[in-house]
Order: sequence, then structure tokens, then C-alpha cells
Amino acid sequence: MTMQARIENPAMLLPDTVQAINLLYKAAHSAGVPASTLELVHLRASQINGCSACVDSGARSARKSGETEERLFAVAAWRETPYFTDAERAALALAEATTRLADRSDPVPDEIWDEAARHFSEKELAALVVWLATTNFFNRINATTRQPAPQHWG
Repeated sequence: MTMQARIENPAMLLPDTVQAINLLYKAAHSAGVPASTLELVHLRASQINGCSACVDSGARSARKSGETEERLFAVAAWRETPYFTDAERAALALAEATTRLADRSDPVPDEIWDEAARHFSEKELAALVVWLATTNFFNRINATTRQPAPQHWG
């Protein structure tokens, strides 16, 4: 079954949103968090939200940036693999908590925040939070409007 979009991508229908999205992207990517970490948390949040377009584009972008297939395949099971640094694990835990806000009474427990704060400066934490919010924004738009992942041949 091929998924059919309900409407054109809302960001294209409301062009002023593109500028805002670009500013959020720029801010999140200019605070010193390694690009690979931002790619991984984007991918993990998108997996959780079932956003096929973002999983596809996130994995492709990460691979173009030098991410290994081994690590990309393991993102969903990052806790059970040896492929991620302690800082990446802290960021992935923060990504999961930030994405699953309604799953617990304390959405982002102190132990998750404190572990992330051990590895990232305040500015970097701000960038992670903004990037995760932006990722979840994209995921919600794409899932709601059923934006499909593009078909790739070959």
C-alpha cells in the first residue's frame, strides 16, 4: 500500500513557515553539539513518532554526513548496543523522554536531564531541546498529513 498525502506539505502551503524552520535549524546546529548527535536524536524521535519521511531523510542525511550503517541500524536499540558514546546515549535518552512527554508523570526526569547536562553545556542543551522540539514539530506535521517517504529506486 502506498501512502497518499492528505494535503501538500503544510510548510510549502504556508511559505512563511520555511523561514522560521530555517532559523530553528540554524540555531540548533550552531551551538556546538556534534552534527552526528543531532542526526541521531532526530532519527530516534522520528522513529518513535512513526514519521516515515523524517526517518528516511534523517537516515540519508546521517549517512551523507559520514554516519555508519551499523550505528544507523542500531539507533532504535541504542541501549543494547556498544556503538554509542556516553554523550550520545545521554542525548538519545533525552530525545526519547522529550518525544514521549505523555508517557510518564515526570516527562523528563532529573536523572535523564542531569546525565545530559554532564555531557553538554547549557547552550548545547538548549540546542538539543530546540532541535528535538523542531524534529517533533516536523514529525507531527508529516504524520498528521501523511507525508510519505519518497520512493528511491536503485
